[in-house]
Amino acid sequence: MASVAVILVGGPTKGTRFRPLSLKVPKPLFPIAGKPMLHHPLAACAKVPGLKEIFVLGFFEEKEFALYLSSVSTELNVRVQYLKETTEAGSAGGLYEYRNVILEEKPEHLFVIHCDVCCTFPLQDLLEAHKSHNGALGTVMGKTVPSESAALCGQLALDPATEELLHYTEKPETLVSRTVNTGVYVFNAQRLFDQIGAVIQGRGKIPKLRRTSSFSEESMATAYDFRARRSDTSNNFARLDQDVMSALAGKKLLYVHRTEDFWEQIKTPGITLKCSELYLSKLPAGMLAKTREGGPTIRGLVYIHPSAKVHPSAVLGPSVSVGPNVRVCSGARLINCIVLDDCKVDDNACIINSIIGWQSEVGRWARVQASGNYDARLGITILGEDVVVKDEVVVTGCVVLPHKSIGTSVMEEILL
Repeated sequence: MASVAVILVGGPTKGTRFRPLSLKVPKPLFPIAGKPMLHHPLAACAKVPGLKEIFVLGFFEEKEFALYLSSVSTELNVRVQYLKETTEAGSAGGLYEYRNVILEEKPEHLFVIHCDVCCTFPLQDLLEAHKSHNGALGTVMGKTVPSESAALCGQLALDPATEELLHYTEKPETLVSRTVNTGVYVFNAQRLFDQIGAVIQGRGKIPKLRRTSSFSEESMATAYDFRARRSDTSNNFARLDQDVMSALAGKKLLYVHRTEDFWEQIKTPGITLKCSELYLSKLPAGMLAKTREGGPTIRGLVYIHPSAKVHPSAVLGPSVSVGPNVRVCSGARLINCIVLDDCKVDDNACIINSIIGWQSEVGRWARVQASGNYDARLGITILGEDVVVKDEVVVTGCVVLPHKSIGTSVMEEILL
């Protein structure tokens, strides 16, 4: 039975909390564990038997994704197309705008995935769970989390015996359920669009929003022009969770499949360090670096791009990702960090709990570090593009905008 997938990537006016990293590349293309954020759901979709096509839906210009999506389409051997939204129509309204394109091959099932989540994307398990519920329109992947985390998410109240979704509520003031919406769904394709159409036609106008979706703020393919086939989108605003799912809950149409594996929302740059470690734990052993005679010392999970040059006296790990054309010099120490393309880590420099932006340099005996508290405002040090940390300078708990040179030690500052 054929299926297709849509990955929601948002746009350049979204994800401002991801700065300064999103000043260089669109948030969905930021590398986590050596691959763009978008690559992880794309690769999961490509593994689903019978999946015919993947659409990437967002507000970014097509040219920002064209090169990557052309490459990844070849790599994964699946057709990937970008669809550019023209109006702020909400997650369901954006899908509805391109319904004729998405349904062109008459797929039975439609996966909908928010790009800014980190998980294993167990899509085949989700699909099998969906098929087990006769008459189900859709199945939501849920995750049971601590109460304090659930307060920040859309919460799913479900029947413990049947897993039916009885009620959906977005960031309620009082805890309803510790099972939260992960932003990963599978639907019966035609029936979903019928339901979105009914919601839009029943409203007749854009509502006044009172509460923001967990995914609408930070949600996040190739250049084909589908404008001629788009449907009319005037007043087509609808949110998949609050407008569509809420209307279907308790009617034996929506069910929940709970994952026991990891799941995180990627809201801020700092959380990408945690997500990098999670994704590194799932990489094939052959992609991870190992200590070898004549090479650097590796401790724990470490990814080193083949083009990077690492001195044999350097020590890397745990939880380190080193990007293309990086130079790590003698005696350097890297712990829980992401070092992006074309950086230089000089002799005896130390990087801990930090993200080093493209073309940056950390000088001799310098330290770039932070507490490692992902929830703290300055718990992770982030250097934007082309930042130079001079020799013997210590940078602790800072966010540094691009093209800066730091000549004196600083602590817990935002350097504009």
